[in-house]
Amino acid sequence: MAITPDTKNWTWVLERPCPECGFDAAATDFRDVPDLLRSSAEDWRGVLAAPAADQRPDDGTWSPLEYAAHVRDLCRVY
Repeated sequence: MAITPDTKNWTWVLERPCPECGFDAAATDFRDVPDLLRSSAEDWRGVLAAPAADQRPDDGTWSPLEYAAHVRDLCRVY
């Protein structure tokens, strides 16, 4: 696996928007989170239905399935 383990402190996402996905935690009201999670679950259905959802686009990027599992794990933790 070419993806190296990440050792960054990802708490910066609480202070500024993510440049990759645009999520802005500081601008998100905690009361909106349940609806955001439910609506994103619908988006994931389409992503994971793609024929190549389990394939990495390159050696340094997770597959959509791996990203989905990561999101699932974060939801379980938080």
